Amino acid sequence: QVRVIESGGGLVQAGDSLRLSCTMSGRALTGYTVGWFRRAPGKEREYIAIASPSGRSASYVDFVKDRFSVFRDNAKNTVYLQMNSLKSEDTAVYYCAARAGAASYLASSYDYWGQGTQVTVSS
Repeated sequence: QVRVIESGGGLVQAGDSLRLSCTMSGRALTGYTVGWFRRAPGKEREYIAIASPSGRSASYVDFVKDRFSVFRDNAKNTVYLQMNSLKSEDTAVYYCAARAGAASYLASSYDYWGQGTQVTVSS
């Protein structure tokens, strides 16, 4: 059974950094586009970042572009979301998702989803 698993969430202060991890059990993440999404309290789920299957390219939503970065470690079958200079508005449940295909901003196009990891940023 294929499962996507996120980890690394927690409670931090504004300005701190946090690294989220996304791994897949039962299958290698190589060859999958991996997307990061988040859902803040009272808001819709939104796209944050995408790692291409090769890991050679990534894309970000504008409001995290200078603070977040996504990268792969294929040896560990893991994709990371490095979050720096966190703000209180970054508080949300963060989700990792994987799709067998090209990069997409559409959450509905992803095949596998993790359970989410809570990130809380106190101001």
